[in-house]
Amino acid sequence: MRAVVRRNKQLVCDEIGELEPAEGQVLVRTLACGICGSDLHALHHMEHMIDLARRAGGADNGFDPSADTVFGHEFCAEILDHGPGSSKALKAGTRVVSVPATLTAGGVELLGFSNRLPGGFAERMLLSEALVLEVPNGLPTDQAALTEPFAVGFHAVAKARMDADSVALVVGCGPVGLAVIAALKAEGHGPVIAADFSPRRRAAAERLGADIVIDPARESPHDRWEGLGVPKARAAQQMMRMMGRSFGRPVVFECVGAPGVLQGLIEAAPAGAQIIVAGVCMETDRIEPSIAITKEIELTFVFGYTPEEFAGTLRNISEGVIDVSGLVTAKVGLDGVADAFVALADPEAQVKILVEPGL
Repeated sequence: MRAVVRRNKQLVCDEIGELEPAEGQVLVRTLACGICGSDLHALHHMEHMIDLARRAGGADNGFDPSADTVFGHEFCAEILDHGPGSSKALKAGTRVVSVPATLTAGGVELLGFSNRLPGGFAERMLLSEALVLEVPNGLPTDQAALTEPFAVGFHAVAKARMDADSVALVVGCGPVGLAVIAALKAEGHGPVIAADFSPRRRAAAERLGADIVIDPARESPHDRWEGLGVPKARAAQQMMRMMGRSFGRPVVFECVGAPGVLQGLIEAAPAGAQIIVAGVCMETDRIEPSIAITKEIELTFVFGYTPEEFAGTLRNISEGVIDVSGLVTAKVGLDGVADAFVALADPEAQVKILVEPGL
């Protein structure tokens, strides 16, 4: 079968071996798979990513970053066949999504980051029957494929200690920031401030429900806190409390993942703010803890999602709680994946590109 393989830090279309479902597995045909920011980084820096993951105590099942890898972990697929002993609760032809992890006799294979099993940039994959979820309500395939990235946003919001009057600032409106905005609005939070230098990304943030959308080149989003009833200085906050007045807890979502961003937020955020770090900075960064201590800033680092959050995200998309229509800006076949990686480096060129192996 055909697949896009990362080989020698290049993406090449090639033929790879056919797949046979083992016990508890299903063979699926990939219908659509999103290109993630982590895929872009992994193309050239996979070795560094795996080193950091190992230092963080992550289990990788012996993954060799220098060996062939088929990316793709944001997918919607169609069941083709079942392995022995399967319950066959979902019949062949059923469209499904899944947490991108497959249970095998040798351990868990993380799809898109595995030498043994291909991810969604291949014509077919092996999934665990116990983890697949049927796509409900006739949800279009291109929208179902967005379940995985939007689950990341729901996890970030779940880790935030929002109160009824909280004001949220989302810094960076790439795929992670957009997922956070969608989750905030789905949970009924607001006002939500969204900030990004890209006009195209700001427009996407507005479509997903951001109440205030700001171009940081023209205005600091932190200038809006006090106008929304959140004093920035601790003395002003204490005075409000002494006068019997309350204000919502300020929560900032860092969705950029670049050096210097976190330090800038520590300095600019209101005293007592919680900063949710959802952007993955792959470089060594520098912060000044004394400023965060003086302001009693709370830092919360988040990663991934739970299976329950994944299922809840699929439900919210299928029931229209989150409207993801219009976010996919291009679709490519396997032959177009390498060029799509280049296009995604420009935020004005694309928002989200789906790989459809059948094209």
